[in-house]
Amino acid sequence: MAAQAGGSVLLAGGDPAAALPRLRDASRAWLQLRMPYERARTGVLLGLACAALGDPTSVDLEFGSAREIFAELGARPDLRRLEVLSAAPSVVDGRVRPGTTPALSPREREVLAHVAAGETNRTIAAALVISEHTVGRHLENIFAKLGVTTRAAATAYAYEHGIL
Repeated sequence: MAAQAGGSVLLAGGDPAAALPRLRDASRAWLQLRMPYERARTGVLLGLACAALGDPTSVDLEFGSAREIFAELGARPDLRRLEVLSAAPSVVDGRVRPGTTPALSPREREVLAHVAAGETNRTIAAALVISEHTVGRHLENIFAKLGVTTRAAATAYAYEHGIL
């Protein structure tokens, strides 16, 4: 849906105030179309926009609603991502708040070091003797904790903040 895509782009570009009306439009549309999963995903984005605007009450409402839908649908990966976002006070607007350093587990640091070396998930899995799925899960957690969405951004963040 165009409203959700536009809101996501605005949010990622650092304009949560402009993103909010588009994301609300998308949320209403998903509700009318009876598409709860998409509604919940939009709720997470709304929560991040509200966090960036300093509205913790709305963050709790949006994340809570999304959490209920994900639980009802059995969307465990989405629930885990939401738990990470909710538990990471250093993340606002999908970005790490200045002056804070997110806590990565030792294994997440290992995976991040391999990512920074330019390795693929398959190569990382073989090196660490874990499945590619597990590497992907670690990357999701790393991205959520660092407030980034790409391998390159995670690598840059890690070097800029002395994580690696």
